[in-house]
Amino acid sequence: MDRPASLAVAFQMDALAGIDIDADSSFALALEAQRRGHGLYHYAPEALTLRDGRVYARGRPVKLQRDYTRHFELGDWETIDLAGLDVVMMRQDPPFDMAYITATHLLEKVHPQTLVVNDPANVRNAPEKLYVTHFAEFMPPTVITSDREQIHAFRKEHKDIILKPLFGNGGADVFRITEQDENLNALLEMFTRLYREPIMVQAYLPEIRNGDKRIILIDGEPVGAVNRVPPPGDARANLHVGGHAERAELTERDRQVCRAIGPALRARGQIFVGIDMIGDYLTEINVTSPTGIQEIDRLDGVSLEAQVWDAIESRVDASGHLPE
Repeated sequence: MDRPASLAVAFQMDALAGIDIDADSSFALALEAQRRGHGLYHYAPEALTLRDGRVYARGRPVKLQRDYTRHFELGDWETIDLAGLDVVMMRQDPPFDMAYITATHLLEKVHPQTLVVNDPANVRNAPEKLYVTHFAEFMPPTVITSDREQIHAFRKEHKDIILKPLFGNGGADVFRITEQDENLNALLEMFTRLYREPIMVQAYLPEIRNGDKRIILIDGEPVGAVNRVPPPGDARANLHVGGHAERAELTERDRQVCRAIGPALRARGQIFVGIDMIGDYLTEINVTSPTGIQEIDRLDGVSLEAQVWDAIESRVDASGHLPE
């Protein structure tokens, strides 16, 4: 494919000021787009407007640099007609709440004329902890319920369990409850106060001590992995809560899982996806704002952001919407 001279690209994401430029995948993706000569805009998800059937965003042109003192420069405010762009990168962090869902409905009005990555309708239909249940044969024992009797029965069966909010992210409000732990009822009361949705409860996997493997898939194909190892005394391996990154190889089990889910991801326009494996078990499929690019780049000496943009440019090219 001949690379297009320039695309107009907007990043729908949270504030640039607070990102970690050594870890943020959106930053790496934006830098690569800029390196390829694409024009970049930034806007926050709350800046979207639907008016007279068209979707606009109040945003600004942006230039980025890997500089710890000033990693971005913003231009003047503009009202951007998203239909006039080539690509929108939907990269705001969860929680996957009604604001997030509303944003997918608005972006659906411009996709695929403007390529939205990932496909907004299929992001909406694939919340990480629910979408994974379509591949239950690869999951650990799991129950999703608000019924306390079901949760108590699950613990009685499996002894050692993990409680997770269904639409949370980043390891927030994730708890391990052992067989003799007396905090289960108190935690269920807390979940009831904080969340209206059912709770995801899974059997605790001792393999977590060896790490939670994030595998990146681009257009349904596995391209790299990083092992996130939890700190002592914590069952969570998320890097921003103290886990550390280690180089990881794909096992045959990993590849089996990727072969099973890859075609579904590709068919649904989910170009950039991260899945999580603990031992032989698939625990999540992350389609909203997957991370891990920079850690894998450093550990494996690759450029996953370049591979993501190759896939995006190929999609734009195939759509016939390339600029002159």
